[in-house]
Amino acid sequence: MPKQFTDPEAIAEDIIRDVGTNLVVGLPLGLGKANHVINALYARAAADRAINLTFFSALTLEKPKPSNLLERRFIAPVIERLFGNYPDLAYAGALHAGALPPNIKVIEFFFLAGRWLHVPFAQQHYISANYTHASSYLLARGLNVVTQLVAKRIVDGVPRYSLSCNTDTTLDILRARAEGRASFKLIGQVNAELPFMPGAGDLPAEEFSAILDSPATEFPLFAPPSEPITDTKYAIGLHAAGLVRDGGTLQIGIGQIGDALAQGLIVRHRNPAQFEATVRRLTPAAAQLAAVETGAFEKGLYGVSEMLFEAFLALIDAGILKRDVDGVVLHGAFFLGPKSFYRALRDMTPEQLARIQMTPVSFTNELYGDEDTKRRARVDARFVNNAMMATLMGAVVSDGLEDGQVVSGVGGQYNFVAQAFALQGARSVLTLEATRPAGAKTQSNIRWSYGHETIPRHLRDVIVTEYGVADLRGKSDADVIAAMLQVTDSRFQGELARQATDAGKLPRNFEIPAAYRENHPDRIASALKPARQAGLLPSFPFGSDFTGAEERLIPALQLLQEAQRSPQHLPGLLWQGFTRRPDAADQECLARLGLDRPKTFSERAYRALVSAALVKSREA
Repeated sequence: MPKQFTDPEAIAEDIIRDVGTNLVVGLPLGLGKANHVINALYARAAADRAINLTFFSALTLEKPKPSNLLERRFIAPVIERLFGNYPDLAYAGALHAGALPPNIKVIEFFFLAGRWLHVPFAQQHYISANYTHASSYLLARGLNVVTQLVAKRIVDGVPRYSLSCNTDTTLDILRARAEGRASFKLIGQVNAELPFMPGAGDLPAEEFSAILDSPATEFPLFAPPSEPITDTKYAIGLHAAGLVRDGGTLQIGIGQIGDALAQGLIVRHRNPAQFEATVRRLTPAAAQLAAVETGAFEKGLYGVSEMLFEAFLALIDAGILKRDVDGVVLHGAFFLGPKSFYRALRDMTPEQLARIQMTPVSFTNELYGDEDTKRRARVDARFVNNAMMATLMGAVVSDGLEDGQVVSGVGGQYNFVAQAFALQGARSVLTLEATRPAGAKTQSNIRWSYGHETIPRHLRDVIVTEYGVADLRGKSDADVIAAMLQVTDSRFQGELARQATDAGKLPRNFEIPAAYRENHPDRIASALKPARQAGLLPSFPFGSDFTGAEERLIPALQLLQEAQRSPQHLPGLLWQGFTRRPDAADQECLARLGLDRPKTFSERAYRALVSAALVKSREA
């Protein structure tokens, strides 16, 4: 049986006593980090330079950090409500401050998006890795400790521990230990909020060397709130929903587009006619409509996704995820989501929970190992993942910038692209917003070329923007460029077509068909408006951790953020705000920001801007 501890410092001392002063510590991706154990090890190494400590991890989670007055007043109560006593990871603060002790290293293979840009140590020690290769890299570095947050259950008087949210790499390295290819101590920290998940991650106590279990080290699970789904993301999600075949297989990547896709599938299942009408309004050419799947899910889907998140539970509830493989409708490797998601998992009956199985990432992301069974299960698979940019010739940029700065990571994206080409009837669907703000300007996310790529153009398949679907597989370069131009924002089509023509990749007489020359945000908003008004496309389709006032404030604050990029718009907003009297609902929003009784000129100006933005956001 494992040693039992109630004090983090004591378990850290025990680890050092057992393993020695050269510690190579594996930390699960995201939610599954044993924060108290990690911080105790960090403190010991920071105090004793004779200890060499390496943390190998991914997706270090941190509380949001507001940058201005309005953000602070909006987000501070949300942080307190949702994260409460969540313990910050000491190594993250030291990394941001450039104060990591010289005997401590932090190595990650996937970043929280954008969080470590221009942080030299993090950028220099990042390892670019497919998700399925991370465990082998960790073993090659001499892994000797794994710390993990676990759920606990007493069965016949004996404790069992569930890897719960992170079976991903832990099960793979446990298999390596069982086969004699690794030797490490598995250390658990019990968390009562963590759902006890059945399956391969349900472990007997003897798998662990030590357990930290105390009311004093309980903490609220990291629970990022769901964000509102914009028109752009809904348009992308609806286009992607039209690519999914009944009786098929579904994987969805991280991000709000996943929520939009799931809600699009639910609308399609429950209201096929309205789904078809909405997609018809979004799609400018009849030729594209012919390939759109619009029927309800009679056979249902089977889910196999490295990430399990709240939208998958909604798909199960809606009767869409119901095609089972040996009694399982959804296989996942890690999960992360809002509080309601964790609560839903904890409240499921054993029968319901048995239909969701957490597995190693080698199962979800690869075909190797029982390949015939996987191939039979993963019929008509659609692997849907997000990207930042794409080139006209179909290369995709998802993890970094051309100057070498890493934004996030490759993660499992390449794994699923490879599966799409290896499985009969499968497709890789990479989604991206057609544009992004860049200061006061707007930039196209579709480029002629870019100095970095995540997925090379020889693996180009399906790319989706809010303007439609570009089916690129097996096409010539000229046909690929033409298809990509059709899903490009029209403000950038002319220059991009000229670049392709000048490079000799398009004929001189090439013209973009007229149907695709109206790719503007206003067209998307207009196409979605009837479905929005009918309640089919709510901003928070799967619930919200925000209050009513906060939900009304979010689009207003986003509008102000956009206005700051074009300062000429601010005087008009100020004038409107100073000359109108807020109604009761707006007054509640102003009170939420502490602007109902402004005391300074700055607060009066903020009050006016927010008041005007609340009106404009309702009119949008």
